[in-house]
Amino acid sequence: MRFSLLFLLGFSFFWGHAQEAQYSINGRVTSNDGEPVAYAHVAILKAKNGAAANENGEYKITGVVPGSYELQVSAVGFKTIKKAVNLSDRDITVDFSVRMDTELEEVEVFGSRYEHPDKIEALTRLPLATYEQIQSISVISEKVIEDQGTLTIADATKNVPGVYSFATYGNRSESMSSRGFRGIPILKNGVRVHSDFRGTGILTDMQGVDNIQVLKGAASITQGVATDLGSPGGVINIVTKTPKYQFGGQASFRGGSFGQTRPTFDVYGPLTEKQNTAFRINGALEQADSYRAGVSSQRFYINPSFEWRIDEGTTLTMEMDYFDDSRTPDPGTVNLAENDTNAIYDLPHSQFLGYKNDKSLTQNLNYSARFKKTLSDKLSLNAAYFASSLDLDLKNASLGGAITDGEGNTVYNLRTRGYAISTREDKNSVLQIDLIGDDMQTGSIGHTFQVGMDYRTSKYNTSSSSVAVLDTLDVFSTISNQLPDDLGLSDPSTAGSESRSIGFVAQDVITFNSWLKSFLGFRYSTTETSTETETTDSDAFNPLGGIIVSPMENLNVFASYTNSSYPRTGTRLGEDGKELGNERFDQFEAGIKTNWLDSRLRFNLTYFKINNKNINLPVYDENWIATGFYQKGGNDQRQGVEVELTGRILENFEVITGYSYIDAQYKEHTSYVYGSAPLNTPKHTFNVYGNYAFRNSLKGLSIGAGAYYTGERPINDWSAGAVTHEGIVPGQKPFDVEAYTLVNAQVAYRINENWGVRVLMNNIFDEIGYNAYRTRYINQTDPRSFYGMITYKF
Repeated sequence: MRFSLLFLLGFSFFWGHAQEAQYSINGRVTSNDGEPVAYAHVAILKAKNGAAANENGEYKITGVVPGSYELQVSAVGFKTIKKAVNLSDRDITVDFSVRMDTELEEVEVFGSRYEHPDKIEALTRLPLATYEQIQSISVISEKVIEDQGTLTIADATKNVPGVYSFATYGNRSESMSSRGFRGIPILKNGVRVHSDFRGTGILTDMQGVDNIQVLKGAASITQGVATDLGSPGGVINIVTKTPKYQFGGQASFRGGSFGQTRPTFDVYGPLTEKQNTAFRINGALEQADSYRAGVSSQRFYINPSFEWRIDEGTTLTMEMDYFDDSRTPDPGTVNLAENDTNAIYDLPHSQFLGYKNDKSLTQNLNYSARFKKTLSDKLSLNAAYFASSLDLDLKNASLGGAITDGEGNTVYNLRTRGYAISTREDKNSVLQIDLIGDDMQTGSIGHTFQVGMDYRTSKYNTSSSSVAVLDTLDVFSTISNQLPDDLGLSDPSTAGSESRSIGFVAQDVITFNSWLKSFLGFRYSTTETSTETETTDSDAFNPLGGIIVSPMENLNVFASYTNSSYPRTGTRLGEDGKELGNERFDQFEAGIKTNWLDSRLRFNLTYFKINNKNINLPVYDENWIATGFYQKGGNDQRQGVEVELTGRILENFEVITGYSYIDAQYKEHTSYVYGSAPLNTPKHTFNVYGNYAFRNSLKGLSIGAGAYYTGERPINDWSAGAVTHEGIVPGQKPFDVEAYTLVNAQVAYRINENWGVRVLMNNIFDEIGYNAYRTRYINQTDPRSFYGMITYKF
C-alpha cells in the first residue's frame, strides 16, 4: 500500500511537471505581399507534430516541450521554407513570409542561382545541382537565349566549350558534336527525337525553350548504351517552358535581313483562385528568305502546358510542343580540287545549285507527363513519360563528282546533278520511374541516392527513290533550277527498325564529412532490335565510380570513371565464327568545379580521356580487300581539357567564356591512318560573351557582344587504304577546313515595365566559315545580318 501510494504520488508529480513543461508555437503565414496563405502546413521536422493554418493564415502547434527545432512551412503554389527556433519556458510566436513557387529569383546566364535547372533529373536522375554533380554539365538559360536573340541550337551551344557543329546537311537539320564524337544525340525533355545512330540532328524553335542542358562525356550511368543516349560524346537536352502561378507573358515581333519576319507570344498564369493549377502556352510564326537566291523557309510552333498541384507534396505536369518547318535545302558549294586540297569555291549568293521545287518538310510532336510525389521530407517518387514523333519529307538535288573531259583531265567546275525523294518516320518514347532519397543518414554518413528503371522504345521507317544523274551544271555559269520532266527515279527502297530497351539504374552519393563524397552507381540495360530480316538481343552493364573532395568552401575537386557499351556491332563474327560482343568506351574524367559570389559566378575545369580499345574491326587482306571477318582490338582515343567561366562578375556585368582542346585520334585501327583525327573535329574552340547593363541615367540600356572561334578540322576521315565511301580516297590525306571566328553584338533598351526594343548584329565582320558533311553539303556560315525586335511584357 505504501509503495503504491508513493508510486502514484511520484507519477502524478512527474506527469504534472510534464504537463506544465509543454508549450505552443503559433504565428501567421503570409505571402511576400502580406496576403494570408490559407491552409498552409507548418510542421516540426523530425517530430510527428504540426498544424494547418486557417483561412487567415494563422496556425498553432500545441504540446511542444522545450528544445531546439526546425520548422517547415509548405503550401500549394508556394516555396517550401524552413526556420530554426528555440523553445524555453513560454509560448512563442513565429511568423512566416513565403513566396510563390514561380516568383522569379535572380536569373543568371546559367539559370536560377539557387534552383536546379528544370528537368535536369531527366538526365542525371539525382536531386543535385549541376555544381554538385560528378559529370561535366553546362546549362544555357532562357535569359541567354533571349539576350543573344538565339534562334538555332548551334547558336545557343556556341556558349559551351567543346560543342560545335558537325554538319547542317544542306541547312535542313542541326547536327552537333562534342569531344570528337560526331552527331551526339539531341533530346527534347529527355527523349530522343531522331533515332538515327549517326546523329544527323534535328530542327527546333527557341521560342518554347526554357533552358538547354549539355551533359558531356559517357552518360551511360543514367541514359543507356552508346548507340542511344549513352553517347560517349554526351547529349544535348532541350527543355521546354512550363507553367507559372503568376499571370503574365509577352508578345514580340522580330524582323530584319533576308526578309525575316517573326511574331511570337508567351502567356501563363494560374487557373483557379487556390492556385493549385496553372497553364502556359507560347508559340511562334516565322518566314524568311536566305542570303542564297531561291532559298526560303516557313515555320509554325506551339507549346501548351498544364500543371496541377494535387496537394502540398504531389504535382502532375503535362506538356506538348508541335513544330512544323518547311524550307528549301541548300546543297551549298563545291571544292575545286582533289580532296587533299582546300579549294572551296566562294559560290556567288545569286547562284543556287538545287532545283526550284526542292523542299524539306519537318513535323515534330513531343509530349510528356511528369508526376512527382513527396513521400517524406527525405524521400520522393518521380515518374515521367516522354514521347516524340518525327516526320521528314525531303525532295532535293544531289551533286556528283567532278567530270573528266575527253583528254582525261578533271574539270572541277563541272558537276553532275541528281535528284532524290525520301521520307522518314520516327517514334520514340521513355517511361522513367525513380525513387529518390535526399540527404538520408545512416549513422554519421549521409546518402543521396536514386534507384529506378526506364523503358524505352524506338521505331523508324524510311523510303527513298533517286536518280544519280539528271543533268550537268557549271558552277561558273548561270545555273538552271528547272527540274526536268522525265525524272526516271528508281523504284522506292524501304527500311525500318524497332527496338525496346529496359534499363535499371542505381546511384548513391555518399557524404562522409564536409570535405569528402563518393559516387557509386551502375546501369544494366537489355535491348531487343527487330528489322524485316532479323532480331538481335544485347545487354550491357555500365558502372560509375568517383569522388569529390572539397578542400575549402565553394571548391569541389572531382575524379570519376564510367563506361558506355556499343552493341550495334556486337553480332559481328570473328574468324572462329563467334560473335565478338559489345564494343565499349571507357572514360576517365577529373576536374574542378567552383561556385563564388553567392552562387552568381561559376568556374569549371575538366580533363577527360575516352578510349575505345575493344573495337570490332574489319579484317583486310594484303590488297585491302575485306575478308568478311572481324577482330577485337584497336584503340580510338579522345582526350582534352575544357575550361568555362560563367556568371555575373559585377552586379551589372555578365560573362560566358570557355575554351576546349580536343586531341582525337584513330589509334591501332585497321581502316584509318594512325594518329589521324575523325572528320570535323577541331583541336581548339573558344567562346566569350559579355553583357553590360547601364544604371543611373542610362538605366534600361544594355550592350552585349560575343566572339566564337572554331579551329581548323579535317573535312573527312583519312583512310589507310580500305574505306572509300562518301568522298574518301584511300591513302589520301583530306584537307582541313579553315578556322573561323564569328562576332555578334546586341543592344537592348527597356523603355518601361512593358515595352522593350532590341537590335541584333550577327557576324559583324562578315567572316565566312564552312561546315561540311565529308565532301558534300559544304555550307557557309550566314553573312553579316541585322535584326530589330520589339517586345511587350504584361
